[in-house]
Amino acid sequence: SMPAPAQSPSSPLIEASVQLDLPRQTEMRYLVYLPPDYHPAGGTTWPLMLFLHGAGERGTNLSRVAIHGPPSLVKQGTNFPFLIVAPQCPEGQRWENDPLVRLLDHVTRQYAVDPSRIYLTGLSMGGFATWYLGATYPERFAAIAPVCGGVRGSPAFPHSLIEMPVWAFHGDQDTVVDVSESVKAVEALRGIGGNPRLTIYPGVGHDSWTATYANPELYEWFLRHSLD
Repeated sequence: SMPAPAQSPSSPLIEASVQLDLPRQTEMRYLVYLPPDYHPAGGTTWPLMLFLHGAGERGTNLSRVAIHGPPSLVKQGTNFPFLIVAPQCPEGQRWENDPLVRLLDHVTRQYAVDPSRIYLTGLSMGGFATWYLGATYPERFAAIAPVCGGVRGSPAFPHSLIEMPVWAFHGDQDTVVDVSESVKAVEALRGIGGNPRLTIYPGVGHDSWTATYANPELYEWFLRHSLD
């Protein structure tokens, strides 16, 4: 079952960092979740979920990354059948592709990751980044799930995502990021022959992530997909 309450003390969220050779950002700090039966030398490779937080969790306090989403569920004792990597965006900045791709390269080298089963999701600011990163590097992700995000200024969108499994989520009463952002993105993909899913929560405001990440079907849907 996915996710399932831990039967024993849950695996801790590991605090880590990586040095990046980039002009704007030289270090990225992140949280890592390892499943209880993960063994790096066991010969098994694991799926990985890259989770991107929203604007309110930026800064230098890494524990804020676990306020929402899958890292929050891990803190509450949930076990997942994949690794989770949750970086922190610096204060006053927005997610950028280059640091995220460098982080992805780093963690796939450091851990026993199946490169054909890397999944991408994020909320609000991280939802926008999920659309943008997925559209720019569709060859890296088996499926993406943007939550209360949208697409702005991505030259690769929508054509680069035509074959990508996409499931978008949004509340129809969102006053921070209007639901039309997700609707327009999904309609653009459908207009060129894509087959994205869209879940709109009636009567829900900006917090469409609590219901989304509490839904086991999301994780089951992720795990049904892998890169050819």
